[in-house]
Amino acid sequence: MMKKRQLLTAIGLAGLSLLSQGQAMAQADYPNKPIKLIVAFPPGGTSDVMGRLMAEELGKVLKQPVVVENIAGAGGVVGTDRASKMVADGYTIIQTGVGQNAVAHGLDPNLKYNSLTDFIHLTQVHSGPNVLLVHPSQPFKTVKDLVDYAKKNPGKLDYGFTHAASGHMAMELFKQTTGVFMTGIPYKGGGPMLNDLLAGTIPMIFLNQDVALPHIKAGKLRALAVTSKERNALYPDVPTIAESGYKGFEALSWSGLSVAKGTPQPIVDKLEAAMAQAMQSANFKQRLTSTGFVIPALGSKPYTVFVKSELDQWTRVIKAAGIKPE
Repeated sequence: MMKKRQLLTAIGLAGLSLLSQGQAMAQADYPNKPIKLIVAFPPGGTSDVMGRLMAEELGKVLKQPVVVENIAGAGGVVGTDRASKMVADGYTIIQTGVGQNAVAHGLDPNLKYNSLTDFIHLTQVHSGPNVLLVHPSQPFKTVKDLVDYAKKNPGKLDYGFTHAASGHMAMELFKQTTGVFMTGIPYKGGGPMLNDLLAGTIPMIFLNQDVALPHIKAGKLRALAVTSKERNALYPDVPTIAESGYKGFEALSWSGLSVAKGTPQPIVDKLEAAMAQAMQSANFKQRLTSTGFVIPALGSKPYTVFVKSELDQWTRVIKAAGIKPE
């Protein structure tokens, strides 16, 4: 009986050793097949463009195709939740971002995933400010002009917003920071909202810098401020809201790349290094900077800290504003 137990133990240990060796070989050989990059939004938007740009550059570094799969729904929550539950072997990369990994937690405290514990955040890919825009018929030339008017005329100044978008969050933070009361006009999408602003139907909105620029250059809209802490290269003459008297104000649109918790550390390290290399390419830098996006600090540590800070900020803002999921 003793010999039989010893034999079974030896077989078990040998099996574990072979399994461990096989896992080590698989990790050393990574990647040896195509990689999937989940974008939790429909094709054509900024998130999709960023995902496809990273897939293109990352594929060059890793010498394997990186294929984008769009899984849209609920402001990015559906795709992010599904991706977080896929096999954690490094062959599924998840595009994370402000909507699904920060704002979503403020809207739904019982979200099916936890952005701080269910992911390994590899690197931030981009960030960009919103721009505070007014129709040229409005008398406001500065943030101070607008705030002074809003304080003297509470509720009389309207603005457009799309629910839980970065511009909506920027506006809520702006109202809470400046202490003004303005009336929000909800829109189902950014296109109709922008059209109404251009027509003068609504007086003001916050909008992503890349979308706003052509209308500002054409003189159809006036930019009062950007929401980044530093001025944007495409808007050198437009002050930040922080410069305009509200120190520390920051509201960004951003995305990054992550993998599911449990992904082996050697693969995490390889992906993190590959992403940093991909983002140094001339093509990547030119594509981002030409549209006013900023390449932030690279790597897992700064991105992990950033995700937490964003989650905390937008949860506070959403709670104070009483915003509910649609």
